[in-house]
Amino acid sequence: MKKIFFIAGFFSLAFLSDSFSQTTTHLSPLSPLLTHYYGVKDALVADDAKTAASRAGQLLTAINGVDMNALAPSVHTTFKSIKDKLAMDARHISEVTNISHQREHFAALSSNMATLAKAAPLSDQPVYEAYCPMKKAYWLSSETAIKNPYYGSAMLTCGKVTATLKP
Repeated sequence: MKKIFFIAGFFSLAFLSDSFSQTTTHLSPLSPLLTHYYGVKDALVADDAKTAASRAGQLLTAINGVDMNALAPSVHTTFKSIKDKLAMDARHISEVTNISHQREHFAALSSNMATLAKAAPLSDQPVYEAYCPMKKAYWLSSETAIKNPYYGSAMLTCGKVTATLKP
């Protein structure tokens, strides 16, 4: 009798395991880039140039460490076309502590990250594209609440969500 319960339990567990694996979103190997990007954004929101530089350095390392062979063909093409631009902006942000200069490069970084987020699932949660009318630039966020990285505490809630990228 114990063997029957054990076998039934084993098959139940195997079935549940298989069900979960089929419903899980398959994220891109590029997902860490979004996490590091959010770190840069959050530092700029907090008006913290030193942390923005550090997080941009982490982003640059992640960009340069992407295994191109692990990317799906369409994602490979998109990433290859913007990799150098992403790296250049991350490098510039990492090398300076002038927050205005960092924010200039963040606008271009955000534009290219949006291109990437539209080409590959970078998160299992929605990614929100927000717009700052004063800067005339976009940024990505993990939340709908507006926290403006272009003006930080000076105009924290300036902007609006313009698109939702679903996983």
